[in-house]
Amino acid sequence: MEANRGIKERIFKKAALSRAFEEEVFDQVKAGNIKLPVYLSAGQEYIPATLSVALEEMNLSATQRQIFIQHRGHSTYLCFGGDMDALILELLGQKEGCANGMGGSASIHSVDANIFGHDGLMGSQGPIATGMCYANKIPTLCFSGDAAAEEDYFLASIGWASTKNLPIWYVIEDNIYSILTEKKVRRNWELSDVANGFKVFSINIDDDPIEILKKIPSKIDSPALLNINTKRLFWHAGAGIDSHDIFDRHEIFSMNFDVSFTEDVTLKSKQKVRDSWKRIQKSLEKS
Repeated sequence: MEANRGIKERIFKKAALSRAFEEEVFDQVKAGNIKLPVYLSAGQEYIPATLSVALEEMNLSATQRQIFIQHRGHSTYLCFGGDMDALILELLGQKEGCANGMGGSASIHSVDANIFGHDGLMGSQGPIATGMCYANKIPTLCFSGDAAAEEDYFLASIGWASTKNLPIWYVIEDNIYSILTEKKVRRNWELSDVANGFKVFSINIDDDPIEILKKIPSKIDSPALLNINTKRLFWHAGAGIDSHDIFDRHEIFSMNFDVSFTEDVTLKSKQKVRDSWKRIQKSLEKS
């Protein structure tokens, strides 16, 4: 898929909104307004931003595809059409939240956007997504971290998808960490090689939107594993920064545009997020 100016702008806008949301959540955690553990996707937002635009280019509406997300899934939820206000309410533990206030940050979903949340069991979205895809044959994206995808039932799911030639992509957001344990300590193999062993198309690339669009298949009609190397900005949970020297795709990708465009998009994204938080917090105070 060619990454023309229009496509790149749509990716940047989705990523900018996701980054603005996560930065606001980070501040809300530090201020003590969010009482539950949060799993922030800042640093990794270009993966769902790019793939959501790719699916739009394939003319797959929300009812024509299904998305299974992991615990670090705020950006995935937002990029694929999840309602921001419902996510804010969920993080505040309100029954009007996207998971009725019971899922918190880790288990968010959207019926309208056909997004299915994580149940908390590490890697379980693999067999669940595969089983649902087997049942309904709807093009499916299953997001996972690099550690969750190491679970035996996740690997077996890839094998089953290959055997039945299911229209499912396993999207591995590979930030190298399992909480704080690096991948090199956990294993000496790559998921893309395992997928190849299952006769599944696979790639192992960085989270560069232009490269992702070039390397992914043109449609979701057979299984694929996309191991996309990325960096998380914030801790495994809560409000802390992993490293100030992080390679930040958001800064790199912004070089595709003139400064006025990126500044305008960034300011509007931050304002939209702040307005939503203020409106919801004010309404909760009144009630």
